[in-house]
Amino acid sequence: QVQLVESGGGLVQAGGSLSLSCAVSARISGYPMGWFRQAPGKEREFVAATSWSGRTYYADSVKGRFTISRDNAKNSVYLQMNSLKPEDTAVYYCAQGFRYSSISYSADEYDYWGQGTQVTVSS
Repeated sequence: QVQLVESGGGLVQAGGSLSLSCAVSARISGYPMGWFRQAPGKEREFVAATSWSGRTYYADSVKGRFTISRDNAKNSVYLQMNSLKPEDTAVYYCAQGFRYSSISYSADEYDYWGQGTQVTVSS
């Protein structure tokens, strides 16, 4: 069983920055990795992903403000979030896709998930 553990969430003022980390208990080389978020009363939504080859993809709502990266040697994935807005408030989840699969914006295409970390942006 692969375990993912997110960290780095917290409370920040609008315009501020946070850096999320996701530590994975198994090798991530060859696997697409993604970040999703879920706000209260809303469905889980795609935020960003990195393919197994290192290409990156972003939701339009975070493009230009968030940066996803991966370190295969450390089995870790990161999400740098800048210029945060109150509407970014949510629980953020790290997820691992299937080996050598294409990037998907659908949560159904991801196999393992972390427990989530709360990000709260105050206005």
